[in-house]
Amino acid sequence: MTNPLLQPFDGTFGLPPFAAIDDTHFGPAFDEALSRARAAIAAIAEGPGADFAEVIEAMELAEGDLDRVAGVFYNLAGADSNEAREALQRDLAPIMSAFSSEVTNNKALFGKIDALWQGRAGLGLSAEQLRVLELYRRMFVRSGAALVGTAAERLTAVKARLAVLGTQFSQNLLAEERSWFMELAEADLEGLPGFVVDTARAAGAERGLGPVVTLNRSLIVPFLQFSPRRALRQKAYEAWVARGANGGATDNRSIAAETLALRAERAALLGYADFAAFKLEPEMAKTPAAVRDLLMRVWAPAVATANADATVLEAMLRADGIKGPLEAWDWRYYSEKRRRAEHDLDEAALKPYLSLDAMLGAMFDCAGRLFGLEFREIDGPFYHADVRGWEVSRKGAHLAVFLGDYFARGSKRSGAWCSAMRGQRKLGGEVRPIVVNVCNFARGAPCLLSYDDARTLFHEFGHALHQMLSDVTYGFISGTSVARDFVELPSQLYEHWLEVPAVLEAHARHHETGAPMPADMLARLLAAATYDQGFATVEFVASALVDLEFHSGAPSADPMQKQAEVLEALGMPRAIRMRHATPHFAHVFSGDGYSSGYYSYMWSEVMDADAFAAFEETGDPFDPGVAARLERFILSAGGSEEAEALYLKFRGRMPGVEALLKGRGLLDAA
Repeated sequence: MTNPLLQPFDGTFGLPPFAAIDDTHFGPAFDEALSRARAAIAAIAEGPGADFAEVIEAMELAEGDLDRVAGVFYNLAGADSNEAREALQRDLAPIMSAFSSEVTNNKALFGKIDALWQGRAGLGLSAEQLRVLELYRRMFVRSGAALVGTAAERLTAVKARLAVLGTQFSQNLLAEERSWFMELAEADLEGLPGFVVDTARAAGAERGLGPVVTLNRSLIVPFLQFSPRRALRQKAYEAWVARGANGGATDNRSIAAETLALRAERAALLGYADFAAFKLEPEMAKTPAAVRDLLMRVWAPAVATANADATVLEAMLRADGIKGPLEAWDWRYYSEKRRRAEHDLDEAALKPYLSLDAMLGAMFDCAGRLFGLEFREIDGPFYHADVRGWEVSRKGAHLAVFLGDYFARGSKRSGAWCSAMRGQRKLGGEVRPIVVNVCNFARGAPCLLSYDDARTLFHEFGHALHQMLSDVTYGFISGTSVARDFVELPSQLYEHWLEVPAVLEAHARHHETGAPMPADMLARLLAAATYDQGFATVEFVASALVDLEFHSGAPSADPMQKQAEVLEALGMPRAIRMRHATPHFAHVFSGDGYSSGYYSYMWSEVMDADAFAAFEETGDPFDPGVAARLERFILSAGGSEEAEALYLKFRGRMPGVEALLKGRGLLDAA
């Protein structure tokens, strides 16, 4: 039978033929696609061609079949996993790593790339072509192309093992999140808002049970906010933070230790002092010292604010007759009570105005006003019944397909992310992207979001805009192919439009009556925008600093001990934990994307606060001139220039940390 993954996707918009794809197709498709890619790479390396088109442009197109197969498979492996996909993912990890090493270890191929780089002045290349050539050469060098003999062999083995460990870490975490739940008796529902009760009942119904709490963030966080039963809060919270550290086959602690040791060895083989120095070299920050400086400048005012907040919350705990200290499972409960008292803001009263459909409308409306985009919902079938799809166009021209996969389910890893089943490029004919946003919102009828959920929706769509508006020739630099500490700028910047009063006035409407959010509620919501930012900043910065210290200097044989030492040295408040403890720190250990790089969100936040100020300075959050500059120099440019150069073209200067502190309400504590 014909394998649909190995045929051109020639249906509407070039979408994968999801209905025709079976799990049994993936293994043979990878085998054939890898074979074709190897042949194409060998032809480039061994052939007579030596100019830019014959080497770099040929490489851009050499793995087209592999990109197509992988684009479908890895999206499904994260968003809709099953035993067959997990088994294949484990098998593929060392195979794909070995293929990557095989390419970058090809001395003839690297020789051609290096020769082009050395002679670049006489090649007559465009600025974009020079940038692509520079990045290809850098990728090869950082992958070990210049190593020979046992060093090259050892680096290949190290990278293969790291790929296996990253896959195992992710699958262990998914297994633990999928298996744990806490049953609730009817009496345990006391004090919980209706939306939490409904979500708990729906989660239990999926398991053939009564109401349950699961480790899905959209369920466990509101349970911790609203449940007056302290013992149940403690049980749920301790299960949540113990993910990956429960012993047995799914324990991630030894995986973390081995990963850190291998990363240090990888950096040493390449001539770097430690993995942090290696990883940060191509980023905007450049050095661990620069990252540490930013984080510590934010830490001091954040921890001062959090400690002051803890004093208030502990007094509330005492007023409830509890004698012990404020604990981590108490913070959200008493903070929610304090928010209701000080801001008269009740999340249970707020959520009916923030339905998923209403917030999607707001999200699309902002993109239309800023960039002239139009969204038309299209029919599937897609890869899961939950997925919705839209054609994205502008002035009648097709730009992208956008898929939204928003509900939590057992087959989906936790968190929220943006990916592309197909990226944008012009080389070889115009290719427009297929972009996917994945979230884990609690299912409802309708689905009602918290304000934090709505921010997540806008955040991931900011990443999607970076992909959809990409306008470059070479796929190697398209969309989000930028420095890690720059990639969060578009996503975090887009969150700001959720805070524009006119946006909420137009779209935050009651899901039953259609009535707009009352003006006084809207005012209180926006006034509380920086509420509890001491807590949020401390839990984030602690995670970022632990990540940085893990990869600075010699690796620790006991990451949990190292984590404890870093937190103690910081003076971590007793009732706040890291946002991501080591055994479930997927950003850092499910691959090396954010290793030594979790700080990136905050580095980008320095810019996003300043970037939105560019709109505010005009008096119009949708100013067409600023929006045009944002699209030209940030969203459409991909990695065509260094991140700092692109930001300078957009804004004219680089920002200071003050914009971030002001945005988080921490400036007075600095």
